[in-house]
Amino acid sequence: MIEVREKSVLSAVRRMPLRSIVAGSAGTAALTLAYAAERRLRRRHQGSLDYDDSLVPGQIVASIMHLPHVTAREENDLGLALRWSYGSAFGIWHGILHRKFAEPLASALFGGTLMGATLSLFPLLGRTPPPWRWPPDVMATSVGTHIAYVVAVATVDDAIGRIGG
Repeated sequence: MIEVREKSVLSAVRRMPLRSIVAGSAGTAALTLAYAAERRLRRRHQGSLDYDDSLVPGQIVASIMHLPHVTAREENDLGLALRWSYGSAFGIWHGILHRKFAEPLASALFGGTLMGATLSLFPLLGRTPPPWRWPPDVMATSVGTHIAYVVAVATVDDAIGRIGG
């Protein structure tokens, strides 16, 4: 049986945004560390590990903002800004789910939403092939780094909640 924790989503949002943004930031740090760890393990690999780790996010931001003549370095900077802002703010969605459903269901729904967005938005915005055409190592990296993100967000959100956040 699914345990429903919070009757009002709006009420939950009012009580937890900072806590969940901090959790989202911790998740983003975990994702970034997961990329660094994979790079150390795959020393011979050249280039990006997956599409989140590439210039694609920066290219999407530049395209949406109609920025002309963006260099690769600027695309990288835009991608990092997107990762940290989106990753931190997306923690709010976990906070809403965590207050509505017991764990591990809240984190499973959160991870499903996150992977759904990753696997659909990149191709829809015209920057990657559809996910069924992603190379296996790219898909594995994407899933693994996003699992690191979800686990860190859930762990930090729960820890802050236990100390009264």
